[in-house]
Amino acid sequence: MAEHHLTTPLTDADVSKLRAGDVVYLTGVIYTGRDAAHKRIVDALDAGENPPFPLQGAVIYYVGPSPARPGRPIGSAGPTTSYRMDSYAPRLLKLGLKGMIGKGMRAAPVREAMETEMAVYFGATGGAGALLGLRIKDAKVIAYEDLGPEAVRELTVENFPVLVINDCVGGDLYAVPDLEAALG
Repeated sequence: MAEHHLTTPLTDADVSKLRAGDVVYLTGVIYTGRDAAHKRIVDALDAGENPPFPLQGAVIYYVGPSPARPGRPIGSAGPTTSYRMDSYAPRLLKLGLKGMIGKGMRAAPVREAMETEMAVYFGATGGAGALLGLRIKDAKVIAYEDLGPEAVRELTVENFPVLVINDCVGGDLYAVPDLEAALG
C-alpha cells in the first residue's frame, strides 16, 4: 500500500500508478453529483449539450452535503452509495472522467470501463462526513440548483483523504479470495 498526493485534474500518468489499497490525498477541484444529477448530465449529453463541468481528468464525488455552518463552505459531506450511478458511469468515463469517489462496490461494466478508459474508483469513509467536510475549502453550486443537496457543486479540496477501491488494471479492494479453490 502506497500513499500519493495528487492534484486534479488527474492524468493517465496519475491514474496508472494507483493500485487498490493505496491511500490518496486529493488537492484541487472535484465535482459532486448523485443519481438525479447524473441523469440530467446524461440527458444533456443526449441532447448534444455540454456537461456542467469539463469531464477531462475530472473527479466526481457522490455526495449530498448538509447545509454549511456559519463560517464554513459546506456541512457534513460523507459519501453516498455508488451503485446508483453505475448505469451512468461508463459513459462519463468514456468522455474523460478519471475518478469517482463514493462507497460500496461497483458493477462489472463500471470496473471494465475503468480498465478500458484508465480511471479509478476511490472510497471515502462513510460516517465521517463532518471530518471530510473539513477538507473542503470552497463549495459552490454550478448546476441543477433545484436538486438541493443533490445539485452539482464545484468543491475545492485540500488533502482530501480517499482509498483506491478499484484501479485501472483490475485491482479490486473488495475482491474476496476464493479460499476453497486455493486449497484445491
